[in-house]
Amino acid sequence: MERMKHLPDFRSPAFLREHLLQTMAFYDERAIDPSGGLYHFLRDDGTVYDRHTRHLVSSTRYVFTFANAARAFPEHPRAAQWLDTARHALAFVEDVHKDPASGGYTWLLHWEGGKKQVIDATQHCYGLAFVLLAQSHALRAGITEARAGIDVTLALMEKRFWEPDAGLYADEAAPDWQLRPYRGQNANMHACEAMLAAYEATGDAFCLRRATTLAQSVTHRLASQAHGLIWEHYQADWTPDWNYNRHDRSNIFRPWGFQTGHLTEWAKLLLTLERLTPNAPEDSWMLHHARDLFAAAVNNGWDRHHTGLVYGFAPEGDPATDTHMKVCDGDKYHWVQAESMAAAAALAERTHDGGYWDWYDRIWAYAWEYFVDHQHGAWFRILTHDNRKLTDQKSPAGKVDYHNMGACYEVLGAMERLNGASALV
Repeated sequence: MERMKHLPDFRSPAFLREHLLQTMAFYDERAIDPSGGLYHFLRDDGTVYDRHTRHLVSSTRYVFTFANAARAFPEHPRAAQWLDTARHALAFVEDVHKDPASGGYTWLLHWEGGKKQVIDATQHCYGLAFVLLAQSHALRAGITEARAGIDVTLALMEKRFWEPDAGLYADEAAPDWQLRPYRGQNANMHACEAMLAAYEATGDAFCLRRATTLAQSVTHRLASQAHGLIWEHYQADWTPDWNYNRHDRSNIFRPWGFQTGHLTEWAKLLLTLERLTPNAPEDSWMLHHARDLFAAAVNNGWDRHHTGLVYGFAPEGDPATDTHMKVCDGDKYHWVQAESMAAAAALAERTHDGGYWDWYDRIWAYAWEYFVDHQHGAWFRILTHDNRKLTDQKSPAGKVDYHNMGACYEVLGAMERLNGASALV
């Protein structure tokens, strides 16, 4: 802990607020495309290296980042512009990504001269989850026109992807909505996140019930098939597909193995669910699962030699029977560190166990040294196992620093609840 004397106070609301503003400054005006939406591909210095490719995940996550900045910093000179940008980003989602014929949203498109060319029309539940998340955070920031979209998106997810016998959403469909056989936990994890956000935005009890069902289905039933952990990939009958993407360890959305960051992300979501659940018991199943998943993540995922949390780990032998884990992808990703520090803070708040604050400080110290770009702002996306940069592409499609800014907001919320006063403004 000697190094901590020379580092910021990561538990300080003032530090977290300043870090959020520095990260926002990286994107702010340079990312805005006046012709529609925002640019999705930025290098370390903020240079845009692809002005035309647009991914549904970045388009929706930009709504999240700008809406939350406007809501968290209402007195900031840029607050009104941030709200306008959130509205601008949401309009691109609804007017350009949305397909009026199918009611779905284009996963990947080319945007040039005010015209849309579809690159990939696959319908993803993961994508709809982020549409719902964007609409919910937009509404919380005061963009009232987002309210109607929430109901439409909820209905679309239920109609096209919900599988009641499994208590889970199917993953993807062809453009004509014919379901494909792949099933995955990742779409359901983000659907749970979106349902919790929709509940906080609208008070609709359905959203809380659906989030509860998703959390139970993944962290209890699916986990019971995978040594108490959460496997990523499943057959159409929701039995684990142990070999899916086995030789594609670094896939952005569907990597093989147990994902360190998804275990901690679920821990965070479980504690959010518990906090929002009326009359949750003191010793709830949500708390138990959160503690177990966080422990598994840090015990198997922390790099004891180079520090930081690795991308993935898996059994050495047959994944169905072997419980002895080894690292299967030692690279370090920004989002894994961010979700894990948020989970550590949430567990510290919930349990008053100082060991979780130690983990929070440890992860933040690592991220501060290796991931935070102290010259240009924002976080680098990916590092090697020994913490060397792999690319100067700081923010390719899908990133937009949604995870690390979201983590800061989560921690500020925990600070506010612990201190009994607002840590946001």
